[in-house]
Amino acid sequence: MQTYRAPLREMRFVLHELLDASALSALPGYEEATPDVIDAMIEEGARLCENVLLPLNRPADEEGCHYENGAVRTPEGFKEAYRRFVEAGWTGVTVAPGYGGQGLPELVSVAFDEMVCSTNLAFGVYPLLSRGAAALIEAHAADPLKDAYLPRLADGSWSGTMCLTEAHCGTDLGQIRTRAVPAGDGAYAISGTKIFISAGEHDLTENIVHLVLARLPDAPSGVRGISLFLVPKRRLDADGGAGPANGVRCGSIEHKMGIHGSATCVMHFEEAEGYLVGAPHQGLRCMFTMMNGARLGVGLQGLGLGETAYQSAASYARERRQGRALKGAAEPEAAADPIIVHPDVRRMLLTARALNEGARALAYWIALQLDISRNHADATVREEADELVQLMTPIIKAFFTDYGFEAANLAVQVHGGHGYIRELGMEQLVRDARIGQIYEGANGIQALDLVGRKLPRRAGRFLRHFFHPALAFIEENRDDPALADIVRPVERALGQLQAATLTIAQRGLGDPEEAGAAASDYLRMFGLVAVGFMWCRMAKLACEKRGGDAFYESKVKTARFYVKKILPDTAGLYLKIMAGKSTVMAHGAEEF
Repeated sequence: MQTYRAPLREMRFVLHELLDASALSALPGYEEATPDVIDAMIEEGARLCENVLLPLNRPADEEGCHYENGAVRTPEGFKEAYRRFVEAGWTGVTVAPGYGGQGLPELVSVAFDEMVCSTNLAFGVYPLLSRGAAALIEAHAADPLKDAYLPRLADGSWSGTMCLTEAHCGTDLGQIRTRAVPAGDGAYAISGTKIFISAGEHDLTENIVHLVLARLPDAPSGVRGISLFLVPKRRLDADGGAGPANGVRCGSIEHKMGIHGSATCVMHFEEAEGYLVGAPHQGLRCMFTMMNGARLGVGLQGLGLGETAYQSAASYARERRQGRALKGAAEPEAAADPIIVHPDVRRMLLTARALNEGARALAYWIALQLDISRNHADATVREEADELVQLMTPIIKAFFTDYGFEAANLAVQVHGGHGYIRELGMEQLVRDARIGQIYEGANGIQALDLVGRKLPRRAGRFLRHFFHPALAFIEENRDDPALADIVRPVERALGQLQAATLTIAQRGLGDPEEAGAAASDYLRMFGLVAVGFMWCRMAKLACEKRGGDAFYESKVKTARFYVKKILPDTAGLYLKIMAGKSTVMAHGAEEF
């Protein structure tokens, strides 16, 4: 069965010992985010996730969503779970207090989101989209729109979506055809069809706020002609509540491989009343506020599913008896030993565990930088933190979802035949994890974003925000006898990453296909090194504090496993990158 207990000790270690989250309360606007408040919130969140969301996960997967005459019904139990989610205040955690939210740091939300993704990813899609919509409206909409819509998103009575994709174009948004025609009084008539719209229609809220990319009549071609519109499912009544229908209709829902409890909709906009958000033809820039937040959120989905996969597999491996330990029976009084004694089972478990714990540290570190970028008093500090977040966003989205899928597959393998059948829920984790590598920008697109946009930005300045602290840490700790066998492998891998970066930059200037052919390998290499850096930092803390404490002792052991059994993959990736584009691009299209 799917096994999950919120890893609160791990989370506190990262939040308070590694990152010192108490510093958040010194930032303007975050004064209430003390360590005690953060701990109380994640403990309460853990109870909700373990006791309410997890029991619904497998039944919701089996039932799925129901579509009838334009209406969508979520799986049994979702409405009650959403009510409890709203009553606990989770829909407004990061929304500004002036709009009814709690105004708490993103770091708190990220820690909670991890637990939601671990226990019921399909349910978590609904509030994830709503929070992203609220962040976009708060950042870019005019005050009347903020006043009308943000309080309803914060209290959870309304939800939100992002409507980008159309049937003839996926990531290539320059091809969108949805039209927006001025309709008087500042409104626009929105017409077009969007596909793959997560949470586009459902029965959890009384209104749904769609953020829609469309073209004005005078729009230039391509992405420079995209504008953004707020289009509610129901227009406002005289009191600001959900009023009459607004020409927004769900045509169907998709029958998907996984996340069956999340409604993925075809949405028709039939001269629906909408309102411009931001400046005309600047819609894609505005939408990136929501898209980047969603990409970080999808990365957390990989972490969350990876954690559940690990816990489930470890629990099974401790109980399942088969064969004997290679060096002799571990429990001779029993008919067989638990499979946890076998080296290959341990390899699989430790691979998932080491990636989970390292990814958690990286995700929380970047969430902290996101909070600094928004609220630090020093504009230079804000800018530098924002640049690091921009650099790491595609890495977190792609690397975390790739490894989360790997962890789910490892959990199936540990379970053997019992993992392949539906009864224990491991195959659901694989199916649910697979979408993370596709939506919010397929992972190949994330890799192109990294090498094509982030590497060259400001003459490589974004890279310095990662390389400089990593190099400084290595220089300070490489000769520490307690850390040398952990730090020096990361030093070698970081050196290869720097060399690969320079090669891609040089080759890419003359031939963009060189950068494109190396992109996915480079992103994975960067992710492995970034997680390795976090393991160095965690190992240093653990070595200083261990003194026989089993938690810290285990941390150091896991760090060594990571740098000796996972990080060496960077050497192979380096060779792939240095091979260049020729082996990828040599075939003619007719040869495929």
